[in-house]
Amino acid sequence: MAYTTINKSTDYFNTVLYTGTEPSNKAVTGVGFQPDWVWIKQRSGTEGHYLADVIRGSTYVIRSNETAVENNRGSNGIQSFNSDGFTAGGGDDINSSGGTFASWNWKANGAGSANTAGTINSTVSVNTTAGFSIVSYTGTGANATVGHGLSVAPSLIILKNRTSAKQWQILHHKNTAAPATQQLEFYTDATATVTSQWNSVMPTNTVFSIGTNNATNESGESIIAYCFAEKTGYSKFGSYTGNGSSSNFIYTGFKPAFVMTKCTSNAGESWLIQDSKRIGYNGITHGLLANSSAVEASETYQEIDFLSNGFNWKGTDTRVNANNYTYIYMAFAEAPLVGSNNVPATAR
Repeated sequence: MAYTTINKSTDYFNTVLYTGTEPSNKAVTGVGFQPDWVWIKQRSGTEGHYLADVIRGSTYVIRSNETAVENNRGSNGIQSFNSDGFTAGGGDDINSSGGTFASWNWKANGAGSANTAGTINSTVSVNTTAGFSIVSYTGTGANATVGHGLSVAPSLIILKNRTSAKQWQILHHKNTAAPATQQLEFYTDATATVTSQWNSVMPTNTVFSIGTNNATNESGESIIAYCFAEKTGYSKFGSYTGNGSSSNFIYTGFKPAFVMTKCTSNAGESWLIQDSKRIGYNGITHGLLANSSAVEASETYQEIDFLSNGFNWKGTDTRVNANNYTYIYMAFAEAPLVGSNNVPATAR
């Protein structure tokens, strides 16, 4: 049984759907907390992803589907992070009139504080209960370490050079036998051996390592990293092998609310995001792509069931479940299988 001290997952992660009201600002509520990292995607159109956080500021956008530098959207960006959500400004990417949107919201710990654990000083907003930190630092161009504040080694790091047009870099602890030697990006490429991003060193309880690559450590450039540690019954960053059949069950120890999947052994496959709100019942076929601005699509080949203790692929496409292909995933809970209050989750 997967017991957890996080009995209410929505205290730390929540998906909220909404409809745009441009030209009026849109107050998005129902998150359940003041979010520190917000990721928005228009479902009904081809506007790019909008990623904002409390350290960079709500109006400053970086996009998972682009390598572009950070952009201050001003009145067209998120105007504020509020106690129960956020206020979207006038931009089509977050508030087009009548447009439908998905927002994924995480709780860290506000504006952040200084961290001197690494050879590069960082600013860190950290929630050790939920295993999530937002880390900002300035690159030096030389091999270095950066403090992440989690007190345990992160299992996943999603990183972007904010001030130089470089590809996102992702360190996933289940990406091959030597993850810190791998290049993994918000792109369709398979994983490849490149050692300069993470200096071939896995994260420790206090720091993560960066090499000389400009994507993770360009001299004088501002860089943001989102770091995650696994929490039993709340989050899981795992891997699996596809079987090419209509049933491939992946155990997480909780009922998922959000699953993002990537095939790492085959080029040409996108990062697929599915959640429990956009369809609300099994089988879930509605997908958005982290590396693409494409409209939300409902495809049977990517069908998934969210169960009380994990997820089950019913689709057989190379994107999610091709025979003998290797995949990684990022998952957050709707409810634990069994919480510390001994209340079990139920299937959908």
